[in-house]
Amino acid sequence: MKYFIGTDTGGTFTDTIVMDEKGQLRMYKTHTTPHDRSIGIMKAISLAAQDLGLTEKTFVENINYFGHGTTAATNAFIERKGVRTGLITTEGFGDTLLIQRAMGQSAGLEDQITHYSIRKLPEPIVTKQLIVEVPERIDYKGSVIVHLDEAKAREAVRSLVEQGVEAIAVSLLWSFANPVHEQLIKKIVKEEAPNIFLSISSETAPVLGEYERTATTAINAYLGPSIDSYVTNLEEKLKAKGFRGIFTIMNSNGGVIPADEAREAAVSLLTSGPAGGVLASAQLANQLGYPNVITSDMGGTSFDVGLIIDGKPVVSTSSEVESFHIVQPMVKVTAIGAGGGSIAYVENGYLYVGPQSAGSVPGPVCYDQGGSEPTITDADVVLGIIDPDHFLGGKMKLNKQKAEEAIRKKIAEPLGMTVIEAAAGIRAISDNRMADLLRQATISQGHDPREFVLFAYGGAGPAHSYSFGAESGVKSIVVPYTATVHSAYGTGTSDILRSFYISKRMQTPAMFQVASDHLSTAEFNEVIQGLEETCETALLNEFVTKENIHFSRLVDLRYRGQFNQVSIEIHGGTLTADHIDDLIARFEQKYEDQYGQGTGYREAGIEITGFRVHGKSPVPKATIAKSINQSIRNATPRSERKVYFHEVNDFVTTYIYNEEDLQPDMEIKGPSIIEHPGTTIVIGPKQTATIDEYLNTIIVSEADRLQKEQVQKEGEIAR
Repeated sequence: MKYFIGTDTGGTFTDTIVMDEKGQLRMYKTHTTPHDRSIGIMKAISLAAQDLGLTEKTFVENINYFGHGTTAATNAFIERKGVRTGLITTEGFGDTLLIQRAMGQSAGLEDQITHYSIRKLPEPIVTKQLIVEVPERIDYKGSVIVHLDEAKAREAVRSLVEQGVEAIAVSLLWSFANPVHEQLIKKIVKEEAPNIFLSISSETAPVLGEYERTATTAINAYLGPSIDSYVTNLEEKLKAKGFRGIFTIMNSNGGVIPADEAREAAVSLLTSGPAGGVLASAQLANQLGYPNVITSDMGGTSFDVGLIIDGKPVVSTSSEVESFHIVQPMVKVTAIGAGGGSIAYVENGYLYVGPQSAGSVPGPVCYDQGGSEPTITDADVVLGIIDPDHFLGGKMKLNKQKAEEAIRKKIAEPLGMTVIEAAAGIRAISDNRMADLLRQATISQGHDPREFVLFAYGGAGPAHSYSFGAESGVKSIVVPYTATVHSAYGTGTSDILRSFYISKRMQTPAMFQVASDHLSTAEFNEVIQGLEETCETALLNEFVTKENIHFSRLVDLRYRGQFNQVSIEIHGGTLTADHIDDLIARFEQKYEDQYGQGTGYREAGIEITGFRVHGKSPVPKATIAKSINQSIRNATPRSERKVYFHEVNDFVTTYIYNEEDLQPDMEIKGPSIIEHPGTTIVIGPKQTATIDEYLNTIIVSEADRLQKEQVQKEGEIAR
């Protein structure tokens, strides 16, 4: 039997899924081990081997595919645990990274933007003394204006090495138009310091925008050695156990990349973990026939929200990470500090929840591992949402008494309320914050949440989704069967994806009539063909053939003189003038959909800023098998207990179901709770859940269910 594994290392738990060739799925959760994350992963592998009745060696030898998602890059960047990094740049442009860019000065933006005097620059990843300028100059056409002073470049490298740098970033002006000078410096670095990690902008971020290009390249260098060590450590431990299969790492832009490439592309792993959940959701949405989905991942540390529009995850071509603006395609995920471990506290008479987290060590107070600050999980235990004897399928007992005492001491007494009122307040604040984020992710982007289905996953998400989902206005809530390890499922089933971008400016004149009269189809086809050839070369290996590669092509456009940019997908094959005119029409429509009716400004003309090609190739994988329908429509509860619901402002008798008893077509009315080994699904009052053929739980309001039944009856009568 061959096995396919997906893992996701989060801030609190490490999630693992194991599928066999027949589509049988097993799920495991172990504590993340921050000092060496591979320990938590290897523990999960050991548990899986025991579960399958195999020796660890036999199991690992039969792993055909191993996909891994990680927050290692994100955490290292946030905590500033990268290496000492030097930067070589064009003479006269040494302050580019330090100055950054003013992204806007208008009403409605954050205080730090509209009130420049209170703006705080992020902690530098490259200090002033480690930035070295070299004489050289290339113009926007790629012509060499001033030849690189190779002696000064060699001197710059030696100076940085003497100052103890472990990585060097090289970002020269207009290098993406002509990389000749960066390639010369690369050669010099390899001669002078062959063991130094090197990142050059013409390879890492060959795009227009000197600050964004420099920031992306510098971050890649800053994180590179740490990620290289992390991936190597995990790979060596797997191989020591007999692993000889395919090893990939979840990329931020919507797929996986071979582990060898991940070592050189640390910046592309900044949203590795959350991306896995969005990709798993896209697969499930396609399977269930949902074109528009809001993904919500509530783990132990954060609450992450993404969008799937017309069956495809929304990918951003540029992002802000820790106040640095980077140009790296990423599955668009917005996060707030609202996980199960988020700490509640009182300040100046007000109750706050997050963003600080208790993490996995020491964890919430109820974990009884030394934590002293009350968290969302502690509130859930006190309110009866989580059974302290059934956490992680009963493998971990929680201390309800300590959770109550912490909430009493830190929250209830300072605010003059009961423990239950304080716990309910913690839950209400966190649920409302999450509902607000869902609305921001949709309404602010021109989408109506009523046209979306909410996918709720993560260890804590299903326990809260009935509340924040209903509050946000979505039409239904889907809790995947893989909810507790959903991101891990994404890493184990996602395709290999490589993306290549080139900055290329083309434009129409102001007051144009027909775009194709001014935009060359020959130039379009030449650029796209070149990108596809580069992408194909990068993807081809021992298990990827040309026939297995599928391309998608995008163009970045904006109105001339404006900043806001929109990416539009273009047709495959050779483009014609009609294709270009259709591209412009779709750009104008999408621009107004996103920024509001009447915001388009065709009179200014339209500018193309760049082209991007994504190449995808499937990896060996299994798919979850359908469950056998035993025609048991009404589920039987295992027990009942009192659970607090804010809708009735009191404890309510609630039926408790076990996931082992679930069968397709079962209907469960709220208030009810379904206990899975790694999560708790709450069905609120006036809600109903049904179980589908893949054992996903679909929650709708009672009113919507009755309306749907009425429509079905009317249809039957009409027939």
